[in-house]
Amino acid sequence: MSLISFRASRNRTTMVCALAFFAICVWFTAWQEPLLEQRGFVFALMLCVFGASLFVFARLAFALVFSGGLFLLLRAITVLKEEYLESPLMPADFVYYVRSSLFETLRRYPNIYSVGISVGIAVPIVLWLAWHCDRRRFATLRALPQAALRIGGIALCALAFWLCLLPSGPFAKVHARGAWEKMSDDADLTNFFVNLRDSSVHIPAMADDAAAERDWQATAAGIPGTTDPSQYPDIIQVLEESTFNPANFTHCTVPACDVAMLKADAQTRGTGVMRVHTFGGGTWVSEFAALTGMPQDIFGPGGMYAPYVLAPHVHDSLPQQLRRLGYLTVAIYPTHGEFLNGRDAYKAYGVDNFYGAGELGLDDWDETDAQMFAAAKQVYDKLKKPGQPVFMMILTINQHGPHDDPMSTLPKPFQNLLQGLPDATALNFDTYLQRLHDSDVAMKGLEHDFLDRTQPTVLVHFGDHQPSFDDLMRTLPRTWPPELVPYQDYLTYYMIKSNVPGPGLPTYPMMDIAHLPGMVLKAAGLPMDSYFSALSSLRERCNGLYADCADKDLVKSYYAWIFNRLHVYQ
Repeated sequence: MSLISFRASRNRTTMVCALAFFAICVWFTAWQEPLLEQRGFVFALMLCVFGASLFVFARLAFALVFSGGLFLLLRAITVLKEEYLESPLMPADFVYYVRSSLFETLRRYPNIYSVGISVGIAVPIVLWLAWHCDRRRFATLRALPQAALRIGGIALCALAFWLCLLPSGPFAKVHARGAWEKMSDDADLTNFFVNLRDSSVHIPAMADDAAAERDWQATAAGIPGTTDPSQYPDIIQVLEESTFNPANFTHCTVPACDVAMLKADAQTRGTGVMRVHTFGGGTWVSEFAALTGMPQDIFGPGGMYAPYVLAPHVHDSLPQQLRRLGYLTVAIYPTHGEFLNGRDAYKAYGVDNFYGAGELGLDDWDETDAQMFAAAKQVYDKLKKPGQPVFMMILTINQHGPHDDPMSTLPKPFQNLLQGLPDATALNFDTYLQRLHDSDVAMKGLEHDFLDRTQPTVLVHFGDHQPSFDDLMRTLPRTWPPELVPYQDYLTYYMIKSNVPGPGLPTYPMMDIAHLPGMVLKAAGLPMDSYFSALSSLRERCNGLYADCADKDLVKSYYAWIFNRLHVYQ
């Protein structure tokens, strides 16, 4: 009798503890979503997973601990990725990071590594206790009825889970948001599950072939070059990660906000405001657009994984066009080439020689611009052959976040520069300005190496996404014209210079980053194939815009032309 009493007491204690644990998990997961309908959505999914777990394992307490812990772990991973990588968790992360970049990422972020070890130890212990102290359910049923009940229960819970994920289902309001909103607001778990259905890649809506032929046939012959093939210029292109022009921010009025690298001079052929398609992270999509002439978001939310899902299907790009003209194409990278599939992606874009941090002898993720430019010059000197022009894509990482190291770590001239801002915001901005100063000095050296010489050269540098400043960036007041205010979180700069005299490039109120490769070809006076001829025509007819072009029918016929006729992406 005492043994039965002990078991009953143990079962009750286990059940109370499991219910308490599940309630805590609900609080730290579903109830952290900002809107009531989002909380209900995540809670409903938790109940579905709990139900399926109950019928799979036939243990009530274990099912509560398993399902609650699963969502708690997912929430923890989401928070860690947001904090350290400044990008939301997506279902594809469990494919792409595990496949290629998980250990590289953990190495760069020891806190994540420590949490991973702790979870790896704690989770099996908790699950074992829940299993060992729980009693089996449905044991009084015969084998056939029990199997039917459990299979039917699993199917019912799976059906309920599927219905919750339907855009037209009971949580339609949760699904009815823009793609970027789903990836960038604070509804982390909601966005994760919504993206289970949203992460596929698709071709954008297109016009019919007749409309495409009518609108774009004139571009089919391409555009001849204006430069003697024997004088094709070298092209040095620099993506300045997380860099923007601070002068457009209301509080940025000190001299450090006005740097030479962002100002036109006698060698400038074109400069202006550039619109990118990501905020706070996702440099790889800016790389994709700047090399292929296509913004990743026209392919849907799955385009955020451009190095994996888009790059292998690209059949024309700036490097590919330059290779056809006899260029040697080179990439200089601040991380190891395996990170986020960088090496394979650049090969697909048309790059012949890829140099990651390991090949350059640099400490990945920690390079200054000066170190990257010095390494690029060494590679250039080694590869350059008489009569063969070189295209070199250099990615910097000096401005990569976070920007919140203690103020005392900044050089004295950059401490407490900006006034009138909250302390945390001022610290982030002061750190940004200090790094921007270093980039400015390094850019002077790069211009000296490649423009102060007789070899014809086009030098391009452009900003990437704005850093999030720990989610403080969006709150900063700015001084943009009214028509640009809706894009203010996605605005940066581009600068195109040349040591060869030539006409100035066209300017626009805002130019999409996807038009940068066409502008580079134009600045270099190089021939354009039918794809870049069409891209240049789109830029001219849409006043520098791409998918945001006012003439939506023209954009649809452009898509039909490049995808159905030119097969740029297959």
